[in-house]
Amino acid sequence: MDRGEQKALADIDRYGCHVIHVLEEDELPSFTYSVGIQRSSGRPEGVIVGLKQPLAHSVINEYNRRAQEGEVFTPGEQYSGFIEGFDLVVERVDPEFYHEYFGWNLWLYGGPEFDVIQLVWPSTDGVWPWQIDAPASFRDWQPLLTKSPISPIRYP
Repeated sequence: MDRGEQKALADIDRYGCHVIHVLEEDELPSFTYSVGIQRSSGRPEGVIVGLKQPLAHSVINEYNRRAQEGEVFTPGEQYSGFIEGFDLVVERVDPEFYHEYFGWNLWLYGGPEFDVIQLVWPSTDGVWPWQIDAPASFRDWQPLLTKSPISPIRYP
């Protein structure tokens, strides 16, 4: 086991999760995700796409705190308290995205036997990425990692 893996396990033991931030590359936006929440609390791992590192890290830490306290997050529902002045919507991440986005969780769980929710944020105008009036650049910056039928723009 290398030092990074040892640190991840120590963070999970101490805080309930380890947080990974992946920098933007080519046309893919940055994203931040948890490692170990499901192991420590039984709740799904969390991911947020397209926010800058400090804010994204804060959102994942808040999700971890609330998960450790037993809060249950329901896909398609809005939640406050993550980003001042904005609600977030929770969506279930489709396992087809696991290999591209969640390498550390694949390592921790020994394969794709874990769940992840995406914390989706609106634009400053209150537009969600699945709404018809959402700019293409906004949808590209926050791709939805779900196959949920909740948002009709994705599944007409």
